[in-house]
Amino acid sequence: MAQYSSRPSSSRPSHKNSLLVATHNKGKLKEILRIFSAEIPDLRLFTLDDFPGAEEVDEVGETFEENALLKARAGFLHAGIPTLADDSGLAIDALGGKPGIHSARYSGGGDAANIEEVLRELEGVASEKRSARFVSVVVFVDSGEKPIIERGELEGVIIDTPRGEGGFGYDPIFAPEASALTLAEHSPTEKDEISHRGRALRKIAPKVGIRFAQFRP
Repeated sequence: MAQYSSRPSSSRPSHKNSLLVATHNKGKLKEILRIFSAEIPDLRLFTLDDFPGAEEVDEVGETFEENALLKARAGFLHAGIPTLADDSGLAIDALGGKPGIHSARYSGGGDAANIEEVLRELEGVASEKRSARFVSVVVFVDSGEKPIIERGELEGVIIDTPRGEGGFGYDPIFAPEASALTLAEHSPTEKDEISHRGRALRKIAPKVGIRFAQFRP
């Protein structure tokens, strides 16, 4: 059975199916466990919190792929175990793809300020021209020759006024394609089923399972 493990700070995980998720956000672990457990039996997940001295990586890449790869490689080098990392964001067509890789820090003031800034920039833009997509790129790095990279996207539109109490980030102003609800109005389970990150994770999970079988006795 897959599980989340916290390790003693004085030792490196020895379990053959240990995987570092290069984040301090434990909220991502449940989704990863659910998707990966079918591919990697007895999977044990760790976060950067389990590795003292692990520093936040400067996201200096120019694409989601580059930033996810930076985080995955840094995690692997520090922890010495297979590492999974993702980089995600919102791309709005009317804004030339912004906020893009700068989504989390777009306004410099957190989620509410980010939403306010996006809506300000979209003032006067007709609803049919508010197309957008959430993008997630997931990267897996281990001792194998090449990293594994997968991308997931969720198409939708930006609405005028935030709705919903769930989710985070831009969820209250993003309505997925063919849905009358924003992501913030979907249940966590519903969101996981359609999300950009969920799509990327479902693509990469079988490939990571093969890599684990190849490189771990």
